[in-house]
Amino acid sequence: MTRKVQIGKIVIGGGQRIAIQSMTNTKTSDIDSTVKQLAELEKAGCDIARCSVPDEASAIALKEIVKSTSMPIVADIHFDYRLAVKAADAGAAKIRINPGNIGDESKVEYLAKYLKERSIPVRIGVNGGSLDKKYEGMPLAEAMCESALEHVRLLEKHCFEDIVISVKSSDVVNTIKAYRLLSQKCDYPLHVGVTEAGIYEKGLIKSAIGIGSLLCDGIGDTIRVSLTDDPVKEVYAAKEMLKAIGRYDGAYAEVVSCPTCARTCIDVQGIATRVEEYARTLDKSVKIAVMGCVVNGIGESKGCDIGVAGGKDKSVIFREGKIIATVPNEKIYEELKKEIDRL
Repeated sequence: MTRKVQIGKIVIGGGQRIAIQSMTNTKTSDIDSTVKQLAELEKAGCDIARCSVPDEASAIALKEIVKSTSMPIVADIHFDYRLAVKAADAGAAKIRINPGNIGDESKVEYLAKYLKERSIPVRIGVNGGSLDKKYEGMPLAEAMCESALEHVRLLEKHCFEDIVISVKSSDVVNTIKAYRLLSQKCDYPLHVGVTEAGIYEKGLIKSAIGIGSLLCDGIGDTIRVSLTDDPVKEVYAAKEMLKAIGRYDGAYAEVVSCPTCARTCIDVQGIATRVEEYARTLDKSVKIAVMGCVVNGIGESKGCDIGVAGGKDKSVIFREGKIIATVPNEKIYEELKKEIDRL
């Protein structure tokens, strides 16, 4: 079991629930846009949000941004340790750095002491595409793991152990291998994800395989689904992954639907999409089925609380396996929604 690390109001590791993380893609110096996006992320169910701090203007803006949200904010820092100091002063709950790229060891020592005095943890973020040249020729997974541990040793040398680690690559197999290796070599909490996973559909597949495999191994304390898309979609995707393996903590509505066949006479895809969108607004545990036919729709949905099975002109709405109403096909969504609300 990994050790616990406090990130603002969130505790990760040590058997705590898996936290969902995302990252803003607005200019951090644009306070209004960043605050708006953070509000959307929080509403979607994000636990921890990361903001890039590439310059002093962003570090200054972070002070107002932190005040705007109840989510812990992680400041993403590269190269300039002084920006990490400014971000800490602005209220960042965690700093994401690579200790090896912020200058000589005296700067690492200064930053470690500064953050330790303020109980601000560090995430060591190693990416497969930006490893030091000294790791050339080494298998990628081993190289990422060793790079992360080298950074860990540097912080530990200066008595800093409030650490979270990530070892991400756009290569799914090497990402999985790297995290498995790392989990055997240390007990620091791990932030899991496949970096640069791609546009929505491709990114979902790569992330589901990578993150899902690791979570099923019991590896991962926080997760981020990295998508070239609206960050809110990252949060929805992460929630669905956790739901799929029974690791989501809290009430949620789940929608199951059939792949359709020649027996289907209703718009299963359209109805299921509308139900899915509505389900995201619910704060209760309910399993909803949208099935294309009566032949096996009800039977295959025995585990659902409520659902619909399509017919040629009319469809049936069922609750816990028993038919409770017959409705015209053009009224399926409206009538199903009414029954969901009655639950």
